[in-house]
Amino acid sequence: MGRGRQKAKHTKIARELKAYSPSVNYSALERELAHPSDSDEDAYVDKWADEYADEDEDELEKA
Repeated sequence: MGRGRQKAKHTKIARELKAYSPSVNYSALERELAHPSDSDEDAYVDKWADEYADEDEDELEKA
């Protein structure tokens, strides 16, 4: 592809991106970014933490 065709293609893409404006649901975005409630804390608890010992603890016991 020659330089002229390549530049024209880039110009076309830039023009399309400039005109692009997606619809945004701001209320859903606000809910997603808001402080999580207490019920969401369980989602981040490591359910396998009590099953296996930490690697750091094993190294301390060997020393």
